[in-house]
Amino acid sequence: MTFSRIILFSGLLAGGVLIGAAGIDHTAPHYTTDELRQLYSSGDPGKWPAPDLDSATRAGFTDIGRLGKPVYPDYNPYSKEKEVLGKTLFYDPRMSQSMQISCASCHDPELGWGDGRRVSYGHNRQTGKRNAMTLFNVGFYKRFFWDGRAATLEAQSVFPVQDKVEMAQTLAQMETNIKAVPAYAAMFKAAYGDDAVTVERIQYAIATFERSIVSNTSRFDKFVSGNSTILTDEEVQGLHLFRTKARCINCHNTPLFSDNQFHNDGQALYGSKMEDFGHYHLTKKQEDIGAFRTPSLREVGQTGPWMHHGNFPTLRDVVEYYNLGNPSPIQKSVVVDETKRPIPSPILRKLNLDKEELQSLEAFLKTLTTQVRKPAPPALPGME
Repeated sequence: MTFSRIILFSGLLAGGVLIGAAGIDHTAPHYTTDELRQLYSSGDPGKWPAPDLDSATRAGFTDIGRLGKPVYPDYNPYSKEKEVLGKTLFYDPRMSQSMQISCASCHDPELGWGDGRRVSYGHNRQTGKRNAMTLFNVGFYKRFFWDGRAATLEAQSVFPVQDKVEMAQTLAQMETNIKAVPAYAAMFKAAYGDDAVTVERIQYAIATFERSIVSNTSRFDKFVSGNSTILTDEEVQGLHLFRTKARCINCHNTPLFSDNQFHNDGQALYGSKMEDFGHYHLTKKQEDIGAFRTPSLREVGQTGPWMHHGNFPTLRDVVEYYNLGNPSPIQKSVVVDETKRPIPSPILRKLNLDKEELQSLEAFLKTLTTQVRKPAPPALPGME
C-alpha cells in the first residue's frame, strides 16, 4: 500500500491538496513505505510529510515526538523526600472516611495507573459516572480531570478525597488522621524541614509523586530518534495515517499526544442515563457541552476501557467510531432543549479508512505503549 505524500513547502493544507503561496494547487504524489520509514526515522521532524491539519489546529501547532521530563512548579519544587512522602500518602487508605480507599484504589500501577473498570467503585461501593483516568504523564497536563475542573495537580489531589462518591472525607479529618500516625512526623520533617502536617503539604507531596509517573521510552520514540527498523511496515503506515488521512494529529499532537484542549467528540450521550456535559459545567458555553480533555495516547494499549465513560472496551472500537465520523444520535423520544444541544467539534468528519488502514492505525497506537515499572506499594507508617 502507498500513502498520500504531501510536499513540504510554505502553504496551506486543503484536504489532499496543498495550496502554495501563488494559489496553485499541487496534487500530492505518493510515498512508498520505505520512503516513509526513511523520513520518519531521520531524526529530523522537518523532513516529515506535512500533517493534515484543520484550520482551527494550525495556530501554535506542535507535532508529536519524544516526551521530555515534566516541569516542577517553583511553588512546589522537587525533592526525593517529598516524592517518597507523596507516594506513601497516595497508597494510604486513612485518607478516606472508610479507611479502606486510597488514591491507588483507582490508580493502580498494575492496571496502567487506572483501575481497568468502566467506572470506579468508591465509598460504600458507589459508582461514579466517569472512567478513572490513567496517571501516566499527568504532570504534562495543563488542567486536570476529564472536565478540567482543577487548575493544578496540587488542587487535583484532594478533589477525590472530598467527593461523597469517592473517598467521602473532609480535608480537616484527613489531616487529623495523618497527624494521628506518629511515624509520619519524620517523613514530613524530611520533606519540609519540620514535622507539621497540613492539608497543603499533603497536596504538594502527592502532586510531587504524581509528576514522577512518566512513560518509559516507547518504540515510537526510538523510531523517530533514528532506529529505523524497530517499527514494522504496518506500524510505519499507521504513523503516517495518524498524521494525515486519519487526522488524529488534530487533537493528539505534541509529544504528549494530547493538545491539552477540550473537544466534543460526540459522547455527551444527551438524554440518556449517562448524559454528561463535561467542560460545560465550568464554562456554561453551549460549544463546551460534551467537551472533554483530550487524553494522551501514550500507554494507550494498557489504559482501557476508553473514553470518559469507559464504554469502549477495545482500541478497535475507538478507531472504528472515529472512522464513522463520531455519530452522536439522540433518541427520537427525547425532547431536546436547543440551548443544550451538544455541538460536535467541527474537526470531526468521516475518515473513510479501509480495513487495512484501520489495522495499521491500531498497530501504530500500540507502539506508544511501553514495558513499565510496576512499583510495589510502600510500607505504610503505623501499619507495619
